[in-house]
Amino acid sequence: MIRRIVLSVLLCCAVALPQGAWAQCQAINEAFQSGEQVVYDLYFNWKFIWKKVGIASLTTNATKYEGKQAFRYSLTSVSSKQCDFFFKMRDTLTCFTTDLLEPLYFRKAAEEGKRYTVDEAWFSYQDGISKVRQRRTWINPQRETQEMEYSDNRCIFDMLSILAQARSYHAEDYQVGDKIHFPMATGRKVEQQTLIYRGMKNVKANNDTTYRCLVFSFVECDKKQKEQEVITFYISDDRNHLPIRLDLYLNFGCAKAFFKRVKGNRYPLTSVVAE
Repeated sequence: MIRRIVLSVLLCCAVALPQGAWAQCQAINEAFQSGEQVVYDLYFNWKFIWKKVGIASLTTNATKYEGKQAFRYSLTSVSSKQCDFFFKMRDTLTCFTTDLLEPLYFRKAAEEGKRYTVDEAWFSYQDGISKVRQRRTWINPQRETQEMEYSDNRCIFDMLSILAQARSYHAEDYQVGDKIHFPMATGRKVEQQTLIYRGMKNVKANNDTTYRCLVFSFVECDKKQKEQEVITFYISDDRNHLPIRLDLYLNFGCAKAFFKRVKGNRYPLTSVVAE
């Protein structure tokens, strides 16, 4: 459950991206700067009681990859000591992009319960085609390494490069009910994602501040192609496009991720609503 919240923090940032923009893999960064760090509190609801189950931290830094200018993004998530008793989680996600936000490499090291795996993805481009080579390595329990390759005439993103590129686009042209589709590499496979724009709403974060937010829904389709809402995203309506709150609808309860603080943000948080 905690892992799903963490991945949702990344997925929800992609909603700022217009549908046609996925056709190219390069973009100018207009949203963040080196040194940005965003922190979230993770909660789970059980029989009307909300319990904090962990924290997540997302950092962005300028660096070099294979001798060229690049960005490095890192997401770390840690379950609380009380939650460790039921399910221990120590996840670290890392990715590199070019300075034009083109995906280069992705890695996810996940210690979840007694399982420890490493997922990796390498991206390449040729004649207008995006290619990704993926590999899962089982460390505990030891199993055979899994590998796969995939290509698409659209750009293929991983969980972190989606966030980096999507934050630089704008949502002024969205209409309520608009759907956004895009491919995402997870380290084992490429998944087709669907988001629906729901409108605007004011949302209070875990820092006692209310933000004006864009609202999106992540939906899944059953065998009869009936849409079922899985996650509701609330994204700051400013140039930073920060996730402020996520509501997850699970079979055994509800979970939420609350924005707590940010430092090193490129722009003022103009989405703050005056009390």
